[in-house]
Amino acid sequence: QVQLVETGGGSVQVGESLTLSCTISQNPYPPNAMGWFRQAPGKQREGVASIYIRSDSTQYDASVKGRFTISLDNTKNTVYLQMNNLQPEDTAMYLCAAAMIVQGPTLVPRAYNFWGQGTQVTVSS
Repeated sequence: QVQLVETGGGSVQVGESLTLSCTISQNPYPPNAMGWFRQAPGKQREGVASIYIRSDSTQYDASVKGRFTISLDNTKNTVYLQMNNLQPEDTAMYLCAAAMIVQGPTLVPRAYNFWGQGTQVTVSS
């Protein structure tokens, strides 16, 4: 069973930065894409950023473009989400996901087969 483990969440002040990590293990085949999603209480899960494994092509939600950067370390089977200039509206549980076959948009939950448990990010003013 593919496992995804996120780390790096925490509580920060407005304008500060955090880097989230997600390590994938026990995967018989490498995924085609990895994504970061977030979900705040009472809200739907939303796509934040995604990256294609072979091409390193990335996509970002408009709300984080220019502030967040997704990157991949293939040697460590780890995907990162560098988050700068954090704002209160970024407060949420952040989850990473792996898509074995990518068809269509990559910032939607239905594109992904495996999910981590999430790591909490709280931004206070």
